[in-house]
Amino acid sequence: MLKPIHHYLIAVLSLGFCAAGLLHAEEPAPAIGPPVCPPLLEQPSLPATPAPPAAPSPGYDGCLLERTKLTGDWCGARTSMLEHGMVWDLDTTNFYFGVANGGREQRDTFAGHGDYVMNWDVSKAGGPEGLFVKLRAEHRYGQSISSSTGSFLPATVLTSLPAPDYEDLYITNLIFTQALSENFAVFAGKIDTLSGDANAFAHARGKDQFSNLGFVVNPLMLRAVPYSTLAAGFSVLHELQPIFTFTVMNPVESSRTTGFGELFEKGVTLTAEARLPYELNGLVGHQVFGGVWSSRNYVALGQDPRVVLPNVPIERQSGTWALYWNADQYLSMYDDAPTKGWGLFARAGVADNQANPLAGFVSAGIGGDSPIRSRRQDTFGVGYYYLQTSDKIGVFAERALGPIGDGHGVEMFYNYAVTPWMHLTGDAQVLHPEVKNVNTAFVLGLRCKIDF
Repeated sequence: MLKPIHHYLIAVLSLGFCAAGLLHAEEPAPAIGPPVCPPLLEQPSLPATPAPPAAPSPGYDGCLLERTKLTGDWCGARTSMLEHGMVWDLDTTNFYFGVANGGREQRDTFAGHGDYVMNWDVSKAGGPEGLFVKLRAEHRYGQSISSSTGSFLPATVLTSLPAPDYEDLYITNLIFTQALSENFAVFAGKIDTLSGDANAFAHARGKDQFSNLGFVVNPLMLRAVPYSTLAAGFSVLHELQPIFTFTVMNPVESSRTTGFGELFEKGVTLTAEARLPYELNGLVGHQVFGGVWSSRNYVALGQDPRVVLPNVPIERQSGTWALYWNADQYLSMYDDAPTKGWGLFARAGVADNQANPLAGFVSAGIGGDSPIRSRRQDTFGVGYYYLQTSDKIGVFAERALGPIGDGHGVEMFYNYAVTPWMHLTGDAQVLHPEVKNVNTAFVLGLRCKIDF
């Protein structure tokens, strides 16, 4: 029985009226806050690496229906700051999701996430050549649907970040990158790790492509890699793209702190990742090979905001590790839009099952830009994942949850560009929980992202 279905109809109508009101507004609301600079090239493994600043975006100006940002050029301030190397990307993403059948309970919830990112090429403001700064502040609000599905992987991972029980604004990324040449860069600072394990069709932080964690990042690495923490490392670049990144990081979650108070007190985490581009019949693809290792002692499952697990004690374990792989391969590029197309993606990984509750993972699917010629700005995706739980740690989780086994799920979405700055996504998920006394959950949802 689709108990909350009338709420979805209300949500659709409400968002439609909201969009209509925005489209017919005489003036956009002014943005309050700092400016925006050409984005630094994001590394496939954790922090960001440098890239030349993008040209000033013509999308800042224009009428409300055509500009790329709702608040426009800020009376010329945005373009002026861009000329000095600074770019601000500000957005909010709202989720109205519900469990229509199965799961722990049938209900619908509203939650959202604000993401405020500044990238600065300091040399454009007269600073040292090759110095880049990235700042991210973020917050969440509302109530996530993820705890109602019964699945260990959250259906909407972004609604739990940066800290699931708090709605305050936190700085989760303040990273300084210095390019020493066109082929080598070093970085240090506070990083958020959701930008790692990059994939062309299954990534994007859970707000532009898939919403479920299983299609955003490989979950096996999360035991060793906190969401936000202090770190340093280096990247090897090829044509200004990172092809190898090595990172040393504090193994303690530091979203709500500076991280200096507990720096390396509980050990260290090391990560290494290679992302290798190639072409197959003239179509671009990537292969990612990575590994993580931590020396931290683990005495409980903990409450990582990116995984839905009870905080129960386990037998003390020293250290953990995980190996992972992912790939993306374009199968078609559009003649009328040469930079757009669609293709295949896949992920796989294995992990230590003594300290990590998640022992194995595979996922695969298709995604990309809409094949409809008049809707090239839309995106779509369909994916399947399988998650193997640890038989060593499962016995501890069973004390709180009941019988535990492997889980799997399917997600499909279509992201519709209402305007260049507003995207409305319909999402459906079928999740077979790891908790065996919970029925398969059928999840429906709407996601609305607005770029300011």
